[in-house]
Amino acid sequence: MRELVIVGAGGHGRETLDIVEAVNAVEPTWTFLGFVDDGPEAPERIERRGAAVLGPIERLADHPTSYALGIGASETRAGLDDQLTAWGAEAVSLIHPRASLGADNRLGPGVLLAAGARVTTNVTLGRHVHLNVNAVVSHDCVVGDHATLSPGVHLNGEVTIGDRAFLGTGAIVLPGCRVGHDALVGAGAVVTTDVAAGACVKGVPAR
Repeated sequence: MRELVIVGAGGHGRETLDIVEAVNAVEPTWTFLGFVDDGPEAPERIERRGAAVLGPIERLADHPTSYALGIGASETRAGLDDQLTAWGAEAVSLIHPRASLGADNRLGPGVLLAAGARVTTNVTLGRHVHLNVNAVVSHDCVVGDHATLSPGVHLNGEVTIGDRAFLGTGAIVLPGCRVGHDALVGAGAVVTTDVAAGACVKGVPAR
């Protein structure tokens, strides 16, 4: 059993704990020590999970250990990744037992696949990429570091997603399209053409 801390005690952090608990129910793997968070909200929700907030994130500077980023915001994850790496903490990937991962895929450190997430074949997921519940990444896609796929996002074949891009719930990206670094794709949007770096698009088709 490896010790594990989740960075972030909000809703996404508690969903990350769901993945840890589901993994342990199949095969005991992680000894969950608790959350670290600079300003935890709704502590009663943490207490109901039987978990503890160990202190601020800086605690990992003195006690580096294996960690998962339970943070939904792509840009925040990127900054924390740099900080925690400098402190010597080790990012781990978490894959829910009800997620599916095909053959010939490459996953960077810190990847998170929630329940129902689907990754088919010849897919590259960068550092700390998060696939939320029922997100789908089809063949030959590349998803850059710290990108976020919200629940129900569908990437069709040969899609490229830039670093720190954020795709809202239910967004669809059609085959061959590129979404640039730091772009935001709104919930329910359908991306039919390339999205420029830093752009914010929404609607059907996304504009």
